[in-house]
Amino acid sequence: MATVKFLLCLLCTAFIIGSGLPGGGVLKPSFRNQTTRQLILQVAESQLGVHEATGRNDGPAVEKFLYYTGNGKGDPWCAAFVSWVYGQAGCGQPRTAWSPALFPEGKHTSKPEPADVFGIYFPGLKRIAHCGVVKMQRGSWIITVEGNTNVVGSREGDGVYSKYRHIRTIKYFANWLKGNKS
Repeated sequence: MATVKFLLCLLCTAFIIGSGLPGGGVLKPSFRNQTTRQLILQVAESQLGVHEATGRNDGPAVEKFLYYTGNGKGDPWCAAFVSWVYGQAGCGQPRTAWSPALFPEGKHTSKPEPADVFGIYFPGLKRIAHCGVVKMQRGSWIITVEGNTNVVGSREGDGVYSKYRHIRTIKYFANWLKGNKS
């Protein structure tokens, strides 16, 4: 009988621990004792494969990113994705769906680290118009996790993908964890 009670206690504990979400009440065991940078990357990578429902910046997952920043169905969502990822990792900022707002001068860094934010400048728009999360740097290449892109790397894509981007294509990197222990 004591063995049964012990096993039930273990099952209940495992259920309670495993039922939480990153940034929510209780973190899964795999999220414990990680740095903020590791947690940001784990949250971002957990969304790989998310796709829009109809190709119009819509669908349950895309809309949760947009709603997190106060935006609605149909709005561009690359910056909302970045903000949602940081929020799920327990960071209060950034929280915007406007990609240029992710790169205030005080956050710029010339040495990108995992979990920093990257921004691509579009001359026709005269602004940063696409962004995502840096996963790692390999030589002259940045490996990313980004929303509202596609297989060819468009800024008007259909899902969350991991991409290789040449460092010359990146206008800015932003470190939103400056001053935090990360």
